[in-house]
Amino acid sequence: MPEHYPSIGEAIGAAMRHNIRLAHGPDPDPPLQVRYFPPPAADPYSMPGMISRLEVTASPQDVAGIVEETTSALVGPLPQLTELVAASADWARARLDFDAPHSNPAFEVWTRLASAHRMLSQVQEDLEAAVDGIASLPEEVSAARNHDFVQVLRTRELLHDVMGAGRPANDPEAKRRQAAIAGSPNSPAPSGVRPTAPAAAPSPHVGGQTPGRTR
Repeated sequence: MPEHYPSIGEAIGAAMRHNIRLAHGPDPDPPLQVRYFPPPAADPYSMPGMISRLEVTASPQDVAGIVEETTSALVGPLPQLTELVAASADWARARLDFDAPHSNPAFEVWTRLASAHRMLSQVQEDLEAAVDGIASLPEEVSAARNHDFVQVLRTRELLHDVMGAGRPANDPEAKRRQAAIAGSPNSPAPSGVRPTAPAAAPSPHVGGQTPGRTR
């Protein structure tokens, strides 16, 4: 039976503990079984699921719905994160000690957490105000020449994207998404992928230099 981990950190920690046991002698535990993370599609309302649904080609109504799910007061991950930070600040508040005039580390911690809570509250207000604007945007993707004027903000991929366990390689949706993020300065295209090169049969090159490749 495969084992499941609720987070990347727990999976990495389990692998590290296993390697440490191997390095210090015989391992009395049974051999490792297959371990994997459920794909984002397994829970479309989780944060990874919503990110995987937010394709560049998604309709404005779908994107507005995803943002509304993110800010939902009952199950939205952003309000839950805001409350988690608030609870952390209240935890630090219970440890404030102003009797020591020259040292109050609890107050510094509370100040940082309170600041993070205010910023998260502002983020939620901004997202709620953006929903109507998102829904009014055009369905079609604009010409690619317009995209270079604004920097791509997404800087990391889902675990399944990195490990190749997400969409099939020949999925046209995956290709469109890959082309959309190719211009990001923080998200270089995978090795061997040249989205701007025309499809043509391989030909010999002089000096080992591939035309159109700058690396």
